[in-house]
Amino acid sequence: MQEDSKKGSNRYLYLIKNIGFLTIGNFSTKLLSFFLVPLYTSILTTADYGSYDLVSTTISLLIPILTLNIADGTLRYSIDRNTSKKDVFTISAWHYVIGLAIAAVLAFLNYWLGFFPSIQSYSLFFILQFALTALNNILSSFARGLDKVKQVSIAGVLGSFTCIVLNIVFLAWCGFGLSGYFWANILGVSVQVLFLAISTKCWKYISFKKSDTFDETQKKMHTYSFPLIANNLAWWVNNASDRYMVTWIRSVAENGIYSVAYKIPSILSILQTIFQQAWTLSAVKDYDSQDRDAYFTKVYNMLNFILVMGCSVLIMFDKILARFLYANDFYTAWEYVPVLLMAMIFSGMANYIGGIFQAANDTKIIMTSTLVAAGTNIVLNLILIYQIGAMGAAIATLISNATNWAVRLRRSRKYAKLGVNLKRDIPVYLLLLAQSVALFLNIQVFIVVIIEVVAFIVIVLLYFKEIKSILEMVKTKVLHK
Repeated sequence: MQEDSKKGSNRYLYLIKNIGFLTIGNFSTKLLSFFLVPLYTSILTTADYGSYDLVSTTISLLIPILTLNIADGTLRYSIDRNTSKKDVFTISAWHYVIGLAIAAVLAFLNYWLGFFPSIQSYSLFFILQFALTALNNILSSFARGLDKVKQVSIAGVLGSFTCIVLNIVFLAWCGFGLSGYFWANILGVSVQVLFLAISTKCWKYISFKKSDTFDETQKKMHTYSFPLIANNLAWWVNNASDRYMVTWIRSVAENGIYSVAYKIPSILSILQTIFQQAWTLSAVKDYDSQDRDAYFTKVYNMLNFILVMGCSVLIMFDKILARFLYANDFYTAWEYVPVLLMAMIFSGMANYIGGIFQAANDTKIIMTSTLVAAGTNIVLNLILIYQIGAMGAAIATLISNATNWAVRLRRSRKYAKLGVNLKRDIPVYLLLLAQSVALFLNIQVFIVVIIEVVAFIVIVLLYFKEIKSILEMVKTKVLHK
């Protein structure tokens, strides 16, 4: 009994340790970058920001397609003790090289023929950003699989610090404009890639001769990664295609405003991304444990609590943050923030459940649920953007993410019985909606403040069990020290 308790404690500590390292590498530096948004919005035009966003969004679409989404397979099988690390990294490296070659050809053809004019002028930046982002994805996955989460954290700090400093120099001092913004981000990722390459000594894992297990490992990685290509494409539709549709249906300037609106919700996105990276490692390690249902349920409720509380607080301070962050024509971006914040909650919870499917090696369910959500997103975007502009895109993202969460929650019963308290969670989500609507009401400010505060207090009371659990964990940790 004591051994089981110790084992349970150790796995929570393992999860918390990885979350801590990844938080240092992601959240602290991204928070500094967050406070540089006023610099970006005061120097770059809405059209500039919209153009950069289209390049980045296109890259996020092409990487999983052209590399066959090998980074996910890299993570899953570099964790596996029975799989050769040399095979895993060599396979990943070959997929990267082939993907980069195809991306370079596509960029050249677009530069020559001008299929996408918004990207045509930035072909060099496109190739460099694709090359570094794809390589960073593979190296980060490989490092986490080797349990070098601390090194991933340090790489994140170094890369983000470089990016932040260079943005200040290139934009504020040198006045390079959009080109400076591209170079700062590209050089920031370069530093990250260099550090990860050195810390993992990845060159030692490259072999130019096929091992006896090479083909078998490649088959396993393909079986795992291929369904996730469709998943990533569907994810892109859910989270990025709206930028294109806002640009095509409305304008690149409106897309610039809509894109910058994501800066506040990105705080929640960072939290859930950090958690997801740490959770995938834990889910794989603890999937076969006897009490996994209770463990998975507790972690689910904790994550939901953290995302909901973060969402509630950010909605309350939305207009204040917007005054600080969004300069000039960008200020109206505050209107999209509450809806996008709620969308992030469902995205986070859907990704959490996806981690269980990944641990079970059933990536087809992940693909199916995300495709359903993507179809929902496309239909709603076509209807709503025409009617209400970028707000329609935000609403479509919220509904499609909620759809993805609902489908995955239902299908999760096959692998884990999650004790999700929907009788409490759904009223909480409605309270967040009430907080959002209150910001748009044409009433006195102090009444809006009362609505926001009362809703927040009710949410805290409803999550009293989770708060008590966190306090007990902290108390136990302090007493043991």
